[in-house]
Amino acid sequence: MMKSIKAISYPVHFQDKAYKELSTLVTKNNYSTIFILVDENTFEHCYPKFIRNFSAENRIEIIEIESGEINKNLETCIGVWNAITELGGDRKSLLITLGGGVITDLGGFVASCFKRGIDFVNVPTTLLSMVDASVGGKTGVDLGVLKNQIGLFANPEMVLVDAAYLETVTPREIKSGMAEIIKYGVTYDIKLFNEIKQNKEIHIKDLIFRSIEIKNEVVLEDPKEKNIRKILNFGHTLGHAIESFYLESENKENLTHGEAIAIGMVCESYMSSKLLGFPAEKVAEVKEVVLAIYDKINLLKEDFVAIIELLKHDKKNVNGQVNFVLLNDYENFKLDCKVAEELIIESMEFYNL
Repeated sequence: MMKSIKAISYPVHFQDKAYKELSTLVTKNNYSTIFILVDENTFEHCYPKFIRNFSAENRIEIIEIESGEINKNLETCIGVWNAITELGGDRKSLLITLGGGVITDLGGFVASCFKRGIDFVNVPTTLLSMVDASVGGKTGVDLGVLKNQIGLFANPEMVLVDAAYLETVTPREIKSGMAEIIKYGVTYDIKLFNEIKQNKEIHIKDLIFRSIEIKNEVVLEDPKEKNIRKILNFGHTLGHAIESFYLESENKENLTHGEAIAIGMVCESYMSSKLLGFPAEKVAEVKEVVLAIYDKINLLKEDFVAIIELLKHDKKNVNGQVNFVLLNDYENFKLDCKVAEELIIESMEFYNL
């Protein structure tokens, strides 16, 4: 049985123990109403399992939003706030988020703002939200195609991780979460990276615990991302811009978060080799692992300018200067690296090779 992980102000509980702890929390705090935020997919595939395991005397209300990054915006929040209000929500309500990163990010934000903040609990149902979105206290929504521009740091009362929910998601979604695990591997714990590299038939469940543990260690050291927490952005600076570009393009199929971050990690490894002497064979290794998991996307030359334009809105930028997290070596990084536009373009060309 997996032991619980203690985050800043809340625990992360696993499997059966998690449901017992949730029931204890609900009894102890005597919530007036429990709102469960779902989308059409998690309502159909995850809610039945959740409600079988969760017993509460309290009134339970379900609020459903439409799935997808495209709905992670303030309009959706207003809809949820209105629903909570109409259903008699008050300061003693609890919001349980049951879903992937969009649900946990948006739900945490909705809870933190409603009547200046009600309690919330995250129940992530995708690999990406288990290893990344639901831990670390970041909540928020997108502004147009610009990712996570509106939001705040707010911690849940607890996070409930049950790997059984992964049976409900597509292989593509599982792969999307793998990108974050690769990121933890190259920046923080190379054993994790080697495990992915060596095992084509990897046991995801074994990696979830270690990934959450790493994210938690980093966040405990630097909750508000002034310093070391920035390493969690490896691959994300360019990756988010690519994700946004595909999101706003009429004629391109959207990429999952992980697919975009995987491209970002290849490009940022290349930048690292040119600026910091990150060894060329390791750049090749990162690229090889990424391409073994993800289909190659052809980044078009004529799209480079638009992607670079989107980079200028990254949340880590200061004074219009784009800041990258780059690698001196595995587990050895440099924060706040300035990268010339030519090198950013060259790195995308390298990915395309």
